[in-house]
Amino acid sequence: MPAGGFTTSTTRGDFEARITPIVIISCIMAATGGLMFGYDVGISGGVTSMPSFLKEFFPVVYNKIHEPGLVESNYCKYDNKGLQLFTSSLYLAALTATMFASISTRKLGRRITMLIAGIFFIVGTILNAAASNLAMLIVGRLLLGCGVGFANQAVPVFLSEIAPTRIRGALNILFQLNVTIGILFANIINYFTAQIKGGWGWRLSLALAGVPALLLTVGALMVVDTPNSLIERGRLDEGKKVLKKIRGIDNVEPEFNELVEASEMAKEVKHPFRNLLMRKNRPPLVIAILLQVFQQLTGINAIMFYAPVLFNTLGFAGNASLYSAVITGAVNVLSTVVSISLVDKLGRRILLLEAGIQMLISQLVIAVVLGLKLQDTTASLDKGLAILVVIMVCTFVSSFAWSWGPLGWLIPSETFPLETRSAGQSVTVFVNMLFTFIIAQAFLSMLCAMKYAIFAFFSAWVLVMTLFTVFLLPETKGIPIEEMTERVWKQHWFWKRFMED
Repeated sequence: MPAGGFTTSTTRGDFEARITPIVIISCIMAATGGLMFGYDVGISGGVTSMPSFLKEFFPVVYNKIHEPGLVESNYCKYDNKGLQLFTSSLYLAALTATMFASISTRKLGRRITMLIAGIFFIVGTILNAAASNLAMLIVGRLLLGCGVGFANQAVPVFLSEIAPTRIRGALNILFQLNVTIGILFANIINYFTAQIKGGWGWRLSLALAGVPALLLTVGALMVVDTPNSLIERGRLDEGKKVLKKIRGIDNVEPEFNELVEASEMAKEVKHPFRNLLMRKNRPPLVIAILLQVFQQLTGINAIMFYAPVLFNTLGFAGNASLYSAVITGAVNVLSTVVSISLVDKLGRRILLLEAGIQMLISQLVIAVVLGLKLQDTTASLDKGLAILVVIMVCTFVSSFAWSWGPLGWLIPSETFPLETRSAGQSVTVFVNMLFTFIIAQAFLSMLCAMKYAIFAFFSAWVLVMTLFTVFLLPETKGIPIEEMTERVWKQHWFWKRFMED
């Protein structure tokens, strides 16, 4: 029997669909995968700025910071390949795991793939919290990375497929909202655990990753799989039953028939990754890849990974640097809420274009201030200028959080046709994790070599991606996933040349 919905109804293309409680609850539970991802992003920067953690695992870095004269430049305090590997190893594992996650998502379903992610997260958390040497620490991070690969593969697809079209953008951004909440929680926890006497606070920070890991695992056990996935795996009756349940109506035949037709077409594709390279699939593939590359080249993860380290570099004291990271984390969450409220009203393009201008200005201001006032041996920035830098970082983070952050995941998840959706999402996650790994592994060395100019480097890329949005990124607001080819790609001035009749 269909679940009851709110009194308002919406349509999925021409299909009636209520906004049912089961859809909202399922999306909230699934989106906890983002909470785990965000916690992992935020926690690493905090623990790598804790003296007790550095002394135990990275004594070379500890000595650089605490023995004056060992480092010639403020910008090089934390330049250490091993320290960068601790952060980046997670993303190296994620980009490998996502290829296996693509097969799992297609063969086992979205729900089971999320469950596998949760198990990886739990085991990785236990190893990290109990680590007695660097190898154990890295193995734990690698397992967490496998969890990220599986979760980032399954969750955005799950959210896009289960949500009615009218609120698809908002529900999909729940994933990114949970990422930002995870980052904020990590920053707050780091702030308090850094003050624990005895030097074991970092263990508590890493252990508390078990909370979102358990939420994701329990959530995966509770939610239903998507009708798309069930139909794709030949379970038609179950797929129709779930469709009635999540839409809140009995007459789901039109939508069900379209899903079955799309599934039959998808089954004709024996090699989805090879099919991705077909001419007609190049527009969503190119868009998905460039969105992931550009998302990382904004410099956001450099700031979110290493926020406490970055603020320490600028001369903030230990607790002050963690406190500043908490502020940026809070701005990140609030701005993602703005995206949820506006993405299905204003559309995707307007948010990306506005944010491009805001990110460009804020990063250029940071580059100028640091270039003029923070020299290699300057003890710290003046208080007023330090506050200005924090404000500009928050301005940058806020614009990213309502644009390139959530939309970098949303747009690819809603533009691939069913026959290549799992493969397309896999490529999306792979490219994202590849460039996340590169930035995480290179940032501290880049900061040492380029100094303040690193912010000018990222701002140049912001200009490029804004121009890309103007000319090559079509609007997908309010368009059913299965109608993207006809209503988006065939209508676009550039991409229509790749479409076949």
